[in-house]
Amino acid sequence: MNRYRVAIIGGGLAGCEAALQLARQGVEATIFEMKPHKFSPAHENPSLGELVCSNSFRSMETTSGVGLLQQEMSRLGSLVMEAALKHRVPAGKALAVDRKKFAAHLTRTIEGHELVRVVRQEVQDLDDPVLKESGAVIIAAGPLISDPLAQSLFRIIGSQDLYFYDAIAPIVSSESIDYSKVFWGSRYRPEDDDYLNCPMNRDEYYRFYHELVRAEKVPARDFEEEKHFQGCMPIEAMAEKGELTMAYGPLKPVGLVDPKTGEQAFAVVQLRAENLEKTAFNLVGFQTRLKYGEQKRVFRLIPGLEYAEFLRLGSMHRNTFVNAPQVLSENLELRARPGVYLAGQISGVEGYLESAACGLWVGLRLGLEAKGIEPSRPPGDTALGALLNHLQSDAGHFQPSNIHFGLFPPLKIRAKKHRRKELQAQRARKSFEHWMRELNLTIPESI
Repeated sequence: MNRYRVAIIGGGLAGCEAALQLARQGVEATIFEMKPHKFSPAHENPSLGELVCSNSFRSMETTSGVGLLQQEMSRLGSLVMEAALKHRVPAGKALAVDRKKFAAHLTRTIEGHELVRVVRQEVQDLDDPVLKESGAVIIAAGPLISDPLAQSLFRIIGSQDLYFYDAIAPIVSSESIDYSKVFWGSRYRPEDDDYLNCPMNRDEYYRFYHELVRAEKVPARDFEEEKHFQGCMPIEAMAEKGELTMAYGPLKPVGLVDPKTGEQAFAVVQLRAENLEKTAFNLVGFQTRLKYGEQKRVFRLIPGLEYAEFLRLGSMHRNTFVNAPQVLSENLELRARPGVYLAGQISGVEGYLESAACGLWVGLRLGLEAKGIEPSRPPGDTALGALLNHLQSDAGHFQPSNIHFGLFPPLKIRAKKHRRKELQAQRARKSFEHWMRELNLTIPESI
């Protein structure tokens, strides 16, 4: 392989991470990004690393799988983590960001690196002549990969039915919220005021529920079967599971006492700030496939949002992924096309951090290989290692997954339930640091 040039298709989180890791090892990287000449149904910003769903990278708790993954990525010099921490907005225990400043940070860093070239051009085929000069190709086109490129990929792997649906939550203007009906507070940290809470009494909840399940939805196309990833289930699909499913899910009132009444409401809708200035708020857990007019009608039944101005309405889009255990090697290389690697959600992971982590690993590995170093995979008891192992775990029906402790190997000691996560986290940190020392990596303190 030409060890000094790698082509990356897609300038999202995975693509940016891969490019920077390659450049750190002295390998030239070319990112082919189709924006602004062409946008996917969910993208609207020409910047690299645009966040199209939530603005949250989830919990920063070090005893959670995603919190561990954040730590490990930071130790490896993650660009995504650097940008996220620099442009963080209040969100309790979660790492949420100002998405515009975050994307601008990634774009500025990538475009300013002397070993990274960004070409604003769509690649529709893996046999495109623009890829011929590269010794390796990383497909980091994301779950919204264009149809032509998806067809090119599927012709190689021999499958055309690997996809699931995801949804985007609406964003409302802070100026349009009725603050007399809402209150600040965090579900598990009463001292924090990172969320705006919209309390519902029993009658308000059931009125909202009945209108939600009756609302008109955007239908799937005839040739597509809807497959929802559990972690991003549309709010209306959740409601259809039962009258109280939402009240025990994203609308649970636990830990939220309305200071106006001194009581806990029947249900609570939480709003999370989109930026430090708190000019816009995301409806937490309200991914949806309702038609636009129905979203405005139904979501304005939420107390405090009766006159909400929607800065972005929710939408539905197809997420494409491969059957990783069947088509990818342990290095995320296509078995049917050596020299072509997959990174990000298309490889079979789910979530911002997980996608970025895949790009980081593929870029790091290829960069080290170009220097004649064959790096070992992270141990399976680390977050990154567990995530990569999931892509090789063929249980008969492969499905994308977030990082969670269920992917980690079991503890070899007995412990009470409340101690297991702490012990798993301790084991992971120790194992990761040992792996880092063996790899002898030198990571710059600042990117």
